[in-house]
Amino acid sequence: MKYISTRDSTQSVSSAQAIVRGISRESGLFVPETLPRLSGRDFAGLLADDYIGRAGKILSRFLTDFTDGEIKSCVNAAYGSGKFPQGNPVPIVKLAGGVRMLELWHGPTCAFKDMALQLLPRLLTVSMGKEAPGKEIVILVATSGDTGKAALEGFADVPGTRILVFYPQDGVSNVQKLQMTTQDGANVSVMGVRGNFDDAQTGVKQIFTDPILNARLAEKGLMFSSANSINWGRLVPQIVYYISAYLDLVKMGDIAMGDKINICVPTGNFGNILAAYYAREMGVPVGMLICASNENKVLADFIRTGIYDRRRELVLTTSPSMDILISSNLERLLFSLCEGDSDAVSAMMSDLAGSGVYTIPAKAKEKLGELFWGGFCTEAEVMDTIKETFEGQNYLADTHTAVALRVHGQYVRETGDTTAALIASTADPFKFAPSILTALTGKASEESEFGQIAALEKIAKRKAPIQIGALKNKPERFTGVVDKHEMARALRRF
Repeated sequence: MKYISTRDSTQSVSSAQAIVRGISRESGLFVPETLPRLSGRDFAGLLADDYIGRAGKILSRFLTDFTDGEIKSCVNAAYGSGKFPQGNPVPIVKLAGGVRMLELWHGPTCAFKDMALQLLPRLLTVSMGKEAPGKEIVILVATSGDTGKAALEGFADVPGTRILVFYPQDGVSNVQKLQMTTQDGANVSVMGVRGNFDDAQTGVKQIFTDPILNARLAEKGLMFSSANSINWGRLVPQIVYYISAYLDLVKMGDIAMGDKINICVPTGNFGNILAAYYAREMGVPVGMLICASNENKVLADFIRTGIYDRRRELVLTTSPSMDILISSNLERLLFSLCEGDSDAVSAMMSDLAGSGVYTIPAKAKEKLGELFWGGFCTEAEVMDTIKETFEGQNYLADTHTAVALRVHGQYVRETGDTTAALIASTADPFKFAPSILTALTGKASEESEFGQIAALEKIAKRKAPIQIGALKNKPERFTGVVDKHEMARALRRF
């Protein structure tokens, strides 16, 4: 299995090289030359496996320069270490009307990012041994909330690594901020950015491709890599849980092998739903991929029109991990829709950087409409959905998951399609307790953050995860804030 760049398909690297580099020299993203296909026999074999067994077999199709022993060791360390529920780290909960919630947030930081970021440090360590032995790697992360903490947790005190996380100072929840700024580890640092997530993400990409900075690092035996989903090693573990979830639905008797399902994902940077798309291309019977946006509906507009236009004001919402106007992973889908035409993708990315807008070719738009349906919901609709789902079905959804629930309902009403649906539930609701409490009570509370968590515990009749409650008395280690043009200077200090 070789990997090529979305902006220069003549580049060809191994999976270890793709994971170590994170991004190609001309800022393209690495994608497999061809996606592996799963046969009926493959699905039958995977059906009998547990999650760890399935992950090992699926990853071996993508990481062909890893030994079976290396893959097994990485997967066992990530998912068999007691940080996830035993047996199945991604349980499925049934709701009414054929809706199934794929709960992806049972890991150490209570967000779906754990599923990839407990595995990525292991994959990166093995890759470094193959491609850059003796070098130390500097992990750069731009986060809209959840990726930062999950990456810090995954890389804290991992030998041969340092990690620096940038987050929008006013663009994450208080719990998300505390999770990052109180992080333990001798090799970690966190920095707020005066700006939004797109500013932080753009800054990280510019640092990655800065020849002077890269040369300075090389002189010191250091090199850059990324824990964002621009890194293939972050994305490939997410493919696993969609394949595994389909098999779990078969084992539960909800569907028969071969039946189609729809998948609805709340997304801002497009990585999570892209993983579902790749699972579909590998052979999972998926009917429609439903892309759920909040009021920052750049993706919903794109899917409906074929025009990507970031020329709008970013809205700060109660689902901050989706407050994004430049969806990096969409570039990988464009490469697929344009049948591997890296020149076309490069031109569109140039247009996006220059004028802030691009239009995909007519043929690509037709394919897009066959695969994806896009919708969005307002803040008021998010609040209503949280309250209705809790009171009607005794299910407490976080703000991001509520976006997906609402948009899936829109899809059913608009299309009449009642195919069984798998909805990605992406975060524990206690990470966003003030918003959830407001939705359930109809008014904003004047209690402290942790007072509101306690109030939500009483209403939900369950305890908040211990790792969230523990933040109350944990001292903040990282309080620095920089302007977006100062990010490279902050990196040099680190």
